[in-house]
Amino acid sequence: MNRTSEHAAVRAALGVRASVRPPVRGAVRSSVRAAAVPLLAGALTIGCLTAWTVTGNAGTPARLRVTDGRILTASNPEATAAFFTISNIGTTADELTGVTGPAGHQAMVGRDVEVAEGAHRMEMAGAVAVPARGAVRMAPTGLDVMVSPPPRLAPGDRLTFTLHFRDSGPVKAEAVAVRPGQLRP
Repeated sequence: MNRTSEHAAVRAALGVRASVRPPVRGAVRSSVRAAAVPLLAGALTIGCLTAWTVTGNAGTPARLRVTDGRILTASNPEATAAFFTISNIGTTADELTGVTGPAGHQAMVGRDVEVAEGAHRMEMAGAVAVPARGAVRMAPTGLDVMVSPPPRLAPGDRLTFTLHFRDSGPVKAEAVAVRPGQLRP
């Protein structure tokens, strides 16, 4: 008598019914249960992320507007300055990386720096952060666009500049010529 027959004989003597499940059926059931948990977790995650995005909470790219362009009529034979307001209504910040001025004139983003009491100088500003849902306002005692050599302008003349941003790309903006001291926000 082999071992399987012995086990069957013992079970029969004890009155124990043998319940044999097909091994494939149990393996399939166990595999389905094991796969169901990650699948449900993934579906729930995708659903939550979709709802978060649809409601606008996932963020929007920077949406920039350049307004209030002014350029000073030249009082200095070497350079003049232009000023803009850069507004970002998006939920992602961006950076102003440079400016292109009118043909024949160099333009750079500069910053007014105090070197001693009452003494200031201009230096290159590098990249300027434009905050999400915020604005950058250029002013004579802060950030501006230096233009060299200064174009010959009369009050009311208009010049086109292109402001370059890291993520949003170039934005064209117009600046109106004003006399020094008549710069208005």
